[in-house]
Amino acid sequence: ILLVPRVVVCAYDITNATPNHHSHAVPAPKPSAACPCGSNETYADCCGEFHMGTAAPTPEALMRSRYSAYVAGLSDYLLATWHPSTAPGELELWPVKWLGLDVRRAEQQGDAGMVEFVARHRDSTGRAQRLHEVSRFVRMDGRWLYIDGQIVDDEHASS
Repeated sequence: ILLVPRVVVCAYDITNATPNHHSHAVPAPKPSAACPCGSNETYADCCGEFHMGTAAPTPEALMRSRYSAYVAGLSDYLLATWHPSTAPGELELWPVKWLGLDVRRAEQQGDAGMVEFVARHRDSTGRAQRLHEVSRFVRMDGRWLYIDGQIVDDEHASS
């Protein structure tokens, strides 16, 4: 079972993003803490700067910052970095505990990008889950945006 965020309705300007606006009670990572995206950098030197409004330089950096935003419950950031044609409007996040991110591959060609990743989490019952996705990104006005993702069925994927 894949947990999908519940969709509710709103527009958001990335310049108004703050790391303290959460959709559920999850504390923002401390600036000196390890970044949740697994980059081996501090939150302040990695995803924290994107959450404060700096444009992510690559599709992979945006995808990692979006993962960290899910960890911290930053629904406004997720909406602000979602392409307007596919963004749900307002986003209510399910209460899950994110456990880790594995970026399998990332590609960029001009203003188009793709990132394949596996994100692990536990649902509200404590059951372990994996989200294996191939996400598409586009650069508009100097900013990368998430378009959509294709879920990879690991049980039926060929090796």
